[in-house]
Amino acid sequence: MDHNGWVDEGFGAVAEEFHRNFTEGRELGAAVTVFVGGRKVVDLWGGTADHRTGRPWERDTVVPVFSCAKGVVSVCAHLLAQQGQLDLDAPVARYWPEFAQGGKERITSRMVLTHRAGIPLFDRKLTFQELAEWTPAIRALEEQEPLWEPGTAHEYHAHAFGWIIGEVIRRITGRTPGTYFREAVGDKLGLRTWIGLPEGELHRLARLVEAQGRPPMPDAESLIVRSVTVNGALVFPGLDHPHGWNSRALLTAEFPGAGAVSSAAGLAGLYAAAATGLDGAAPLLTRDTLSDALAERTGGVSWSGFPDLGVRWGTGFMLDSARFRPLLGPRSFGNDGAGGQFGFGDDEFGVGFGYVANRMIGHGDARANGLIAALRKCVGG
Repeated sequence: MDHNGWVDEGFGAVAEEFHRNFTEGRELGAAVTVFVGGRKVVDLWGGTADHRTGRPWERDTVVPVFSCAKGVVSVCAHLLAQQGQLDLDAPVARYWPEFAQGGKERITSRMVLTHRAGIPLFDRKLTFQELAEWTPAIRALEEQEPLWEPGTAHEYHAHAFGWIIGEVIRRITGRTPGTYFREAVGDKLGLRTWIGLPEGELHRLARLVEAQGRPPMPDAESLIVRSVTVNGALVFPGLDHPHGWNSRALLTAEFPGAGAVSSAAGLAGLYAAAATGLDGAAPLLTRDTLSDALAERTGGVSWSGFPDLGVRWGTGFMLDSARFRPLLGPRSFGNDGAGGQFGFGDDEFGVGFGYVANRMIGHGDARANGLIAALRKCVGG
């Protein structure tokens, strides 16, 4: 497969690994972009964006990137904190008074951003349409009682993460998180990343497919599945369901925990902007802000007994983890997506990295890790 794009001298190892993912049959369509010091040094794409028509992957192709959305929301939260508009350690109820019900009075934004708030999902069963309307999900979260004493244990807050921090952003700025991100960051930097894809971008959307032999999901009544599907209102992966992850209805709505759509350059540009700034501009987040975000807060076996896979969390971001996601070092921060997508930044190495693909492999997916290992050789990490 002949990929498109280019790499700067010294980054050929990334191109070789990208090519290998295709030649060894791991990819359908994919892209990878890397910035170093605010300058693009890798921009590669190739393969097929839509297997039904054979439409090729282009430079401006975007794809659903699932929980990479958490990185978008987290950058927004840290930006507001840096500006003095949000205290991450103040109760959520300071900004959203109706949240202070049922034992949630002392839950902070940081507890949510570290998956320790005790509300990985809500009990009330809502329809897809109600979730897409935003307010019903917010009302359900207001009513919900924590499953454990907030702050004392962790469980992945698959969608609640986005709605809670998203509503805090809305209460502070008057904008939903997808709109606030575009106005504060995305539009200014020209990033092809959205929570709530504009109708005019739908024709550039790659179509997700499941790899053959992808491991099945756990039991439908397990906490992790109930969290990911919001009690069955969403399907996972359910790609071709009318409300599935290829559907216009889902991708044009705002699902800020897991509903982002992006190009590789969009993710890489976001993390590069956060860590180093783009094209000589000041970074979005200061070193002190990033140091606060990078302090390890969460890891190990979850409250429900989900095993320790080696994932480590700071405030809103995954951290470097030798066992789960080896990055460049202790200043690396990012978020992954269920389709294998990954974006991260590192202010020590001056890196912004984004990888996206439309073939969902699931557990054991090594594509992004291989690209990061190749990048590590290039930058000396």
